[in-house]
Amino acid sequence: MTNLAVLSFLAALPILVIGILLVGFRWPARNGMAVGFLVVVAIAWGVWDVAPIAIAASVIEGLGISIDILYIVFGALLLLATLSASGAMASIRAAFTRISPDRRVQAIIIAWLFGSFIEGASGFGTPAAVAAPLLLALGFPAMAAVMCGLIIQSTPVTFGALGTPIIIGVNGGLEGTAAEAAIVADGGTLAGYLGEVALAAATVHGLVGVLIPLFMVSLLTRFFGPNKRFSDGLAIWPFALFAALAMIVPYWLTAWLLGPEFPSLFGGLIGLAIVITATRKGFLQPAEPWDFGPRSSWVDGWMGDLEPDSAAPRQVIGTARAWAPYGVLAGILVLTRIPDLGLQSLLQGVNPTWSNIFGVQGVNAGFQFLYLPGFVFLVAVLVSYPLHRMRKEEIARSWATAGRQIVKAAPAILIAVPLVRVFINSGADFSRTGDLASMPLTMAEGAAAAVGTAWPAVATFVGGLGAFAAGSNTISNLMFSQFQFATAEGIGAATAPVVAAQAVGGAAGNMLTVHNVVAAAATVGLVGREGELMRKVAIPCLYYLFAAGFISYVLVWGLGFNVGTVGLALMVALGVAVVLKARREQRELASDRDPGTGR
Repeated sequence: MTNLAVLSFLAALPILVIGILLVGFRWPARNGMAVGFLVVVAIAWGVWDVAPIAIAASVIEGLGISIDILYIVFGALLLLATLSASGAMASIRAAFTRISPDRRVQAIIIAWLFGSFIEGASGFGTPAAVAAPLLLALGFPAMAAVMCGLIIQSTPVTFGALGTPIIIGVNGGLEGTAAEAAIVADGGTLAGYLGEVALAAATVHGLVGVLIPLFMVSLLTRFFGPNKRFSDGLAIWPFALFAALAMIVPYWLTAWLLGPEFPSLFGGLIGLAIVITATRKGFLQPAEPWDFGPRSSWVDGWMGDLEPDSAAPRQVIGTARAWAPYGVLAGILVLTRIPDLGLQSLLQGVNPTWSNIFGVQGVNAGFQFLYLPGFVFLVAVLVSYPLHRMRKEEIARSWATAGRQIVKAAPAILIAVPLVRVFINSGADFSRTGDLASMPLTMAEGAAAAVGTAWPAVATFVGGLGAFAAGSNTISNLMFSQFQFATAEGIGAATAPVVAAQAVGGAAGNMLTVHNVVAAAATVGLVGREGELMRKVAIPCLYYLFAAGFISYVLVWGLGFNVGTVGLALMVALGVAVVLKARREQRELASDRDPGTGR
């Protein structure tokens, strides 16, 4: 078969099926992914002619990656259960309440700022696994906690894990290819080109991401507030924009001055220090703190089967001692992600690996159990035992709680990742005929053929689709960076902004990556509710992809009567309409409260 349109549709079919079942029909992830797995195997074997032994090897490779993910999730669950059992979480909850009792402010500080710092240090879905259970423990509905944790899986992701999506993803996608040869022929180097891509990506992220905290709190108040109004979130727009800029300005400056390793790490850390200090001094704080309604009024389904411990703690733990395990977590993540210190290579060297599974070249499964964030979570847990003077029964209870949760999360992840590996490992190297590009590349080629010079506006969607399918911005960049470079050359466009659009789109796609959603949901006991979460998070994800696409178009082709400029103008108009509607709601509310109106 050679029809590109038909092949593109068939390549996209597994993703379409998953999206319809999870988002449209609200199936649990384990069921939707099982159907998607059968579809992708049938298409890989029947259309792409992938050898059965290669499909089997890809499944084993996926199961190996699944173990990595479950290891991380279990560590996050165990740390939450440990801090709850010791009484530390009660102290953390009280400390955040002292900073601000306003739930919107708490969400911005924990999810946006602390989450960005954790993303910069670790990446790979860790921020949601840290932020969601922390928000749950502070009294957020479980669904709201995960939503916030997933929404911030966007702006910091391109520079997550000390720049891995650029340093490994884009670099690995271009190194040794015709793209690198073209860069060298123009008198440049691949390292210099990566710096250009990083700065362009940081610029787009900065322009789009400045609204993410406001987006997050507006969705928080709309979906989970007692009055179900966007306006309750928009009401703190000065603080939300201040918190956004407190992270984005140092983030962009770091990308400009130092390159791709530290923007999210420094941006999150500096922003956290600035915003907490300002909040304690009352800067831009709302006159009336906003909170969720009484728990008796919460909608069925907001909470899962993991409730925050509301019982009085056995002991009162000081704030510094309560936070110490998170400090250990962040500190070790940073120290083990800086190559020059030597710890990274040492820990990565402990990696039992099955190479060339079933004789299939390039398909491997390893387990870096000392380097993965799961191990760091376990170290933080072990530190907690003597630090918080925990009893044996408290330790046993925390392990039992985390064990029950991971068992529920495991089926969806054990199906989702093998599906992705079959999807990716479908190219010429794995096919018996070797005449078709892999499914992801085929989809991208079909999209490029359809849009022509408008490509920069849709390049972000290819990055997002790659992250959704592969579960990683890094892997999305590995798959598509060369393709994005070649497509930009083909339409006569500057290549760096288009490759940057790929990286930005891949970051935005992390909001909807299935195993990220499943893993984050598991940390708060929402296994089986992934489709509902994805419906909510799809709103900011689409905003991010469209806005970043239009900005990328303008960076490539300039302002004018074109797709990028018109698209941005429409988005601004929509935003103004939303703000005006919110202001009208606030005026009506103020009028209702004024006894002089007679209402």
